[in-house]
Amino acid sequence: NAVWNVPKEMGFYRKYGLNADVVYIGSTTISVAAIVAGDVQVGNAAGSGVALAAVRGADLVSVACFINALVYELVVQDSVKSAEDLRGKSIGISRFGSVSDVAARELLKGLGLKPMEDVTILQIGGASDRAAAFGRGAIAGFPSPPGNVRLTGKLAPYRILVNMADLPKPYALPFICAVTTKSYLAKKRDAVKRTVKALIEGAHYFKSNKQGTQKIISKYLRGANQAYLEDSYRATAKLMERAPYTTREGMKIQLDQALKQSPGSKVTVDDLIDDSIIRELEKEGFIDSVFGKGS
Repeated sequence: NAVWNVPKEMGFYRKYGLNADVVYIGSTTISVAAIVAGDVQVGNAAGSGVALAAVRGADLVSVACFINALVYELVVQDSVKSAEDLRGKSIGISRFGSVSDVAARELLKGLGLKPMEDVTILQIGGASDRAAAFGRGAIAGFPSPPGNVRLTGKLAPYRILVNMADLPKPYALPFICAVTTKSYLAKKRDAVKRTVKALIEGAHYFKSNKQGTQKIISKYLRGANQAYLEDSYRATAKLMERAPYTTREGMKIQLDQALKQSPGSKVTVDDLIDDSIIRELEKEGFIDSVFGKGS
């Protein structure tokens, strides 16, 4: 996503002495597996995947989080005009434990429906797989980030049944986070800190340079038309954190869910978050130097 691609395009990784390769991984669960395996040293992951892996023994930790809220909408067949119309049908996600899974469950709850009882949730795969299943009528809907439905090309007639913004309270979720292993952080803390500095500069560029950011997004997303770019930028820029602390409230929600699958685990929220780099950067005045004091 753009939080990671902007620093690459603007040279912020190089600025901090990093020769970084940015590799696209289409799911939090796959990203987490790559980080645990050491194939990725610092990667993007959401709290849902971090918590689930941690209760199963992984030593993952979030060192920074740039978006701490879940921003999704539920795309449904045009014939589905109400929550009641969705009852007894299926919606598609990428994988269980992924962000799309969390979004699906929360959106269904917001509609007064019980996930897996009133509406079945199916593991379908990536965005193109879900769009194909939707087109065949195999699923009645799927959760999607705002505007992303515009990237799926020719889609069957659809409507947006509900948006997270429509719910009474924003859903706190460590969503766009810089995640690594505790062992890598202990051995290569300076490299992780320099990565976070590059990402913070990228976040500032994102928030302050709409046209430049949209140009970068369009480079990495083929078919990103202006309507998508506007929707995506508007939804993301207002949520981008200045000081990217990881939401403890949101991580606790994800940990509580993960512990239901591994009730014997002793993992706590403090095991999943290491804010020390962000605290250092604030104390050193780095964040003020990037964003400006008082901004």
